[in-house]
Order: sequence, then C-alpha cells, then structure tokens
Amino acid sequence: MEQKKMADYAYHYGLKVRIYPSQQQKKTIQRNADAARCVYNEHVAVNKEIAQFGKRSIYIDFIEKRIEALRERISTVTALKDRYPWLRHSDIDSLSIANARQNYQRAWKQFRTVHHAGVPNFHKKSSVESYQTNPHYGKDTKISLFTSNARFLDKHHLMLPKLKRIRFQGSCKMLGRLFAMKEVRIGTITITKDGLHRYFASFQLGSDEPFIKACPKTKAEIGIDLNIENFYADSNGEILANPRYYRRQKRRLANAQRKLSRRIVRAKKEHRPLREAKNVEKQRLLVAKLTAQVMQRRKDFLHRTSTILIKNHDLVAAEELRSRNLLKNHALAMSIQDNGWRMFLGMLTYKAALYGKNFVTVDPRNTTQTCNACGRIMNDKDKLTLKDREWTCPKCGIHHIRDVNAAKNILARAKAKLASMH
Repeated sequence: MEQKKMADYAYHYGLKVRIYPSQQQKKTIQRNADAARCVYNEHVAVNKEIAQFGKRSIYIDFIEKRIEALRERISTVTALKDRYPWLRHSDIDSLSIANARQNYQRAWKQFRTVHHAGVPNFHKKSSVESYQTNPHYGKDTKISLFTSNARFLDKHHLMLPKLKRIRFQGSCKMLGRLFAMKEVRIGTITITKDGLHRYFASFQLGSDEPFIKACPKTKAEIGIDLNIENFYADSNGEILANPRYYRRQKRRLANAQRKLSRRIVRAKKEHRPLREAKNVEKQRLLVAKLTAQVMQRRKDFLHRTSTILIKNHDLVAAEELRSRNLLKNHALAMSIQDNGWRMFLGMLTYKAALYGKNFVTVDPRNTTQTCNACGRIMNDKDKLTLKDREWTCPKCGIHHIRDVNAAKNILARAKAKLASMH
C-alpha cells in the first residue's frame, strides 16, 4: 500500500519544542546550517551572474560556455559537492542540502506569486542559524510519530537525523494528545539556533484526525476595530488596553544598542575579529535578550487574546490590514509595529480553522465615518479626524464612541460577506 504524502492529509499542525544538544550535536547543527546557507547562496550567485549575461545584447562563445558551466555547477547535488568538498562531511545531512535547493525554488515561486516578496538574495551568516530535514519512512512501515528515523522516543527525548538522541522540552499536554492519535506523519523538520544560543526543533505534522477538538458553539458574534489609542475596541463596547511592550523597554534597549555599537567600533579600530571579541559578544547577547523579551511578551499577549476571542465567539470580524501603507506614516510607525497587528490577525485566522469557528476580514473603508444606526457617511464638511474620539450623528442624533462604532460596522459587513458566501 502506497503511503500518503503530507498534502493528502486533511489536517496539519505545527509543533515547536526546545532542544538541548550536546557540544558535539551543536557542531553538527552548525555544519548543517552552514551547508544549507552555502548551497542556497551558490544558487543565488550563479543565477545573478547568468542574469547579468542576459542583459548583454551580443552573445559570444565565451559567454555561452560560461553560462553552460554555471548551470552545470548547480545542476545536481554531486556537482555542488565536487565544488565544495567539505559538503561530503559525514555530519552533514543530505536532506539539508536538498531542502536548501528546494527553498531557493520556492523563493522564486513566492516572488512570481506576490511580486513584492523580492527576488531570492544572499543569506548572511549571523547569530541565527537554521536548516531543514525530513524523516524517512520505510515502504512497509506504519506511519506514526515513533517509526521514522526522525521520531519521538518519549515526552522528553527525540531521535533526529545525524543528531541521534537529543533531549527536548515542550507542552506535555499537547504531546499526550499527539501520542494518543492513530496516525500522525512528520513532514519537514526545521532545526534553529536563535540569537540567544537557544536551540529549537519545529515539526510539520499531518493527520486525518483533527489535532484540536472543535469548541462548542456559543452563538456569539463580535467585531473588533484595531487602533493606535488602544489595542482594539469591540462591538460590545469593550476596550482592550495596549500593553506597549516595546515602549516599556525602549530606553533600556537603546542604551544597550549604543553600548554594543561603541564596542564594535572599538574592536574594528583594533583590527580584532568581531567573533573573537568577547565584550562585543557579551553585549550582543544582552541586546538579543532584551529584544527577545519584548517579542515573547507581545506574542504571549496576542496568543491569549486571540484564543479567548475565538473560543468565546462563533464569528470574529476584523478589518483587512494594510500595514505597508500604515507604516508610511512615520509618526505612527513605532506604535503600529509595537501592536503586532499582522501577527494577531494571522493567529485569529489559523485558530478559527483549528477550533471550527469563523474569522472574516472586511474592507475598512468608511467604517469609522459611517453611523451604524442609520448608515449616514460623514462628508468632507463634518468628516471625523483622529482627535474626534466621540461624535454624534447629525442625521439620527445617536452618540457614538468612535472605535466601538467602527467595530459594529465591521461586524455588520462581515455578516453580509459571510451570507453572500453561503
């Protein structure tokens, strides 16, 4: 019987756990990350050179031979290993190289699809490193979390290609649920080292059983209006305050970054490699720690808020976010980025699918300027400005709180959009 591919499964889930590698395992991870970056950059370099030749109006034999030689360099994995013999090291996973080649092709596909994603560019060596691998299931092997060469041994130990046995820490509750499921296939595995030298393993999982049980219907509906003043105002009249995690840490982070900059300048003047400058690395870790604290606190807040909204409502409505346009306003750019709206809407999208609820985004045009009671749109003469937090409709005389009124309009548009879809 032919085994199912990841795309054939009805449900997909992402699981991220923290791993604790030994010193030897850390070296293996570094080698594989270097190999993946080298292969990706080789593809970028070859295709950039070929593109430069393509701009010439005249082709000569030398150019044609050069293009042919360049294409030969990246045609196969063997050709890449011939050019870079260190890629044959026994610690390097062949699938990390294959995935790097595939990621390059996906980057071009993404560019052609959305176009503003940008063309594939060089991956710089930094404190953040990662590579991807895949499990191998035998032909007659039963698909599960415990049967491939990349598998779970128990709730605290993993087996990964080239790394062998490794300890991990993750959600025991979620792992217990996964272990109890009949068939769960492991897809792509991403091994990552972050700027704080922490290591993580991210698993792509597939199954025909739902990973999360659908929540019971509540018959409740809510519209939310994201704004700068507060995090959001909803159609029920509730206003959620903005925690502003970055602003709280801004001064301390700025001082740490200035100190890091001075140490880098001094190291360069003394002609010391930055990787060998202990004071530079010590300060870089402090900056990374402060930045990670902001991100983790913001992410935790967004997760808790989005989960409550989805679990307690059958329909959640929000405005379509155009953050690219919003960030053009430099006076508000910091506040917009500190809110994490894009991440928040992404969480609502996938959590609605997980819990069997509806999340709908609508066009935000005139949601603030329209009275939710009579439908009158404020014209140029009496158009609301950012200073107008409360207003009274000149037609029906109803007093509105600006953001609550917008949330009610968003909910009404979402209901109409949902009805037209059915």
